[in-house]
Amino acid sequence: MKQSLLKTFGLGVAAAMVAAVPTHGAMAADPLKVAFVYLGPVHDGGWTEQHENGRVKLQAAFGDKIKTSYVEKVPEDASSERVFRELASAGNQLIFATSFGYGEPLQKVTKLFPKVKFEHVNGFKTAPGIVVYEPRFEEGFYLLGVIAGQMTKSNTLGFIGSFPIPSVMRNIGAMTLGAQAVNPKITMLPIWVNTWYDPGKERQAAETLIGKGADVVGQNTDSPASIQAAQEKGTYAFSIDADMSSYGPKAQLTGSTEDWSGYYIAETKKVLDGTWTGNRATRWGLKEGMVVMAPLNAAIPPAAVKVFEEKKAAIISGKLNPFAGPIKDNTGVEKVAAGAVMSEKTFDSLDWYVAGIQGSVK
Repeated sequence: MKQSLLKTFGLGVAAAMVAAVPTHGAMAADPLKVAFVYLGPVHDGGWTEQHENGRVKLQAAFGDKIKTSYVEKVPEDASSERVFRELASAGNQLIFATSFGYGEPLQKVTKLFPKVKFEHVNGFKTAPGIVVYEPRFEEGFYLLGVIAGQMTKSNTLGFIGSFPIPSVMRNIGAMTLGAQAVNPKITMLPIWVNTWYDPGKERQAAETLIGKGADVVGQNTDSPASIQAAQEKGTYAFSIDADMSSYGPKAQLTGSTEDWSGYYIAETKKVLDGTWTGNRATRWGLKEGMVVMAPLNAAIPPAAVKVFEEKKAAIISGKLNPFAGPIKDNTGVEKVAAGAVMSEKTFDSLDWYVAGIQGSVK
């Protein structure tokens, strides 16, 4: 698959991997070519599919002014560098790299194509030709915790993590803090599967956590496997990136999803207007509509829904910061003092568990 993917770029982008709207009219200006690079399959039911939905909305918003395409199943290794080079060589002027592991390849490719605009999701290294962007995931995960803390009967929650990178560490921390805000007895059990998308590993992790007493499980992986496992076991779970309730209508309590279209439209407009600049970092959350909570399960009691809505409104208004102190790590060391909020430096390099999470990251 890896070789066949790369071979398609000798002739541009293969039709099987591309969705594009042609230009109309012989005198029309050449459309802006915008490409998306995806880690997973476009119909993964989660992360990649949400980016694909954003691409489709972007194309619809600008019509024949732009021509969008995508490449799916691009690994986070050296082969991705060749994909980015081929896309830039094919005349794409704006390229969205939709996975964290594409960061280093982008740093190399931007030096070869200084006129091409690159955008990197969840990245932290900018450049004259690179912008990084990410949702305020922690806002959604805090709210998942608020629901979990009120719905658990065992006071034991579970979390399926992909990789212990800062953005994922923030999510398990935020979910734990949200749960503790409504239920101080909470304990969080993590399992790291070291992959973004592997339904088999994700299901096994969910079943293991449920076997250890976790009656509500969150995830930071891409498939609905944990939702399906919870449905079968009669426990609860949360989706991420997309609403996965169709895979477990009784199990999914809600989910922290994303709508990327507003950002993709805004950035593409900047390129069309000639106002796009590099060396920027953007984080959008609930307020901007990038983080979107999935519908609440009818099984959640009205009193719990009320608390959820109050916390959500407080986050949107700026009155509630999920990482406001006091916060201790799970060894008892104070990391954020009372009255303070976690600094950006700590936020972007978070590598420790908040109190209540069992185990050690290292």
